[in-house]
Amino acid sequence: MIVEPSGAKRWAYLFRWEGKLREMGLGGLKARAGKPAVGLAQARAKAAKARSLLSAGRNPIAVGLAEQVIPTFGEAADRTVADLAPQWRNPKHRAQWTMTLNRYCAPIRDRRVDDIDTEAVLSVLKPIWQDKSETASRLRGRIEKVLDAAKARGERQGENPARWRGHLDHLLPRRQKLMRGHHRAMNHAQVSNLIADLRQREAVAALALEFLILTGVRSANVLNATWSEINLAERLWVMPETRMKAGRGHRVPLSARAMAILEKMAPLRDASDYVFPGQRPGRPLSAMSMAMLLRRMHADVTVHGFRSSLKTWAVEKTNFAWEVAEMSLSHQVGNAVERAYVRGDALERRRAMMEAWAAYCDPDSPPNVIPLERGRVQA
Repeated sequence: MIVEPSGAKRWAYLFRWEGKLREMGLGGLKARAGKPAVGLAQARAKAAKARSLLSAGRNPIAVGLAEQVIPTFGEAADRTVADLAPQWRNPKHRAQWTMTLNRYCAPIRDRRVDDIDTEAVLSVLKPIWQDKSETASRLRGRIEKVLDAAKARGERQGENPARWRGHLDHLLPRRQKLMRGHHRAMNHAQVSNLIADLRQREAVAALALEFLILTGVRSANVLNATWSEINLAERLWVMPETRMKAGRGHRVPLSARAMAILEKMAPLRDASDYVFPGQRPGRPLSAMSMAMLLRRMHADVTVHGFRSSLKTWAVEKTNFAWEVAEMSLSHQVGNAVERAYVRGDALERRRAMMEAWAAYCDPDSPPNVIPLERGRVQA
């Protein structure tokens, strides 16, 4: 019996073939990856058959692979994506996995998965390793995952040729670090001018972008927001953990202006449960809608960058506590011990901060107003 680092237990038969120690998998103690559990009696029977083949001068691993129907790499990749999809909160992840494993792995998709070696992996990675370094790095990890899954199903043996540490790191140059740095953000002092421009535009994307700026959330949260998450009576937006990047639920206090935006979107509520519906029935606003709007406005910033605008304003222009600003961005605060004792999310303190942020962003608000958190002294 072999115990994996993850704690999983499996049966294996160890033998020597042509002077080398080989390992033949006999199955796991628990059912996994479409394979049934294997009991002790079954494992002993499989080992006995392997010993018989070995005595006859035949490699039991080779015989087992020959008897098994081995899928192609493409088939193994598609099955791995289907198996992993339920754990991805964003449908975009499945689309990205599918695209990269189809487009870039086209030369090896028709090869048997047990025939994929280091040369095959390099033939896919080398053409894009320098020019598309981030994509290449993610692709390597995805190929590794596909081959690991195939090994777990008993469809291939040996080391994973897509492994980086101790293998491909000796054959490929270290990829160039991304030069893009942080998401391009707008100076908080310029946000009110942008919002003034947004309010002149009759478009759902303009309202969605202003709502995003005022709430400090990520674009996916706004695009997939549903009316069932909005508590109008309590002026609260409650997002479940399944829609959050960190896998934790998040409550967003809604400022007066954010509520006004919801009132503008309310007439469309009967047609779609999405707060910001797209042009296609039953679908949310396009993922590129807000980015394209900024491009048309000649604003050289990213949608995600407005989270930085909010944080920088809170630090430079207010005396709201650092942890209040962090919680507003749905970031974890403190270490594990501190979080065990402080389990609240400072909702009312965050409500005051978000109302102050909305006032600061309002083109009609008096300039240079420094919001103070009640009970704190301005330095």
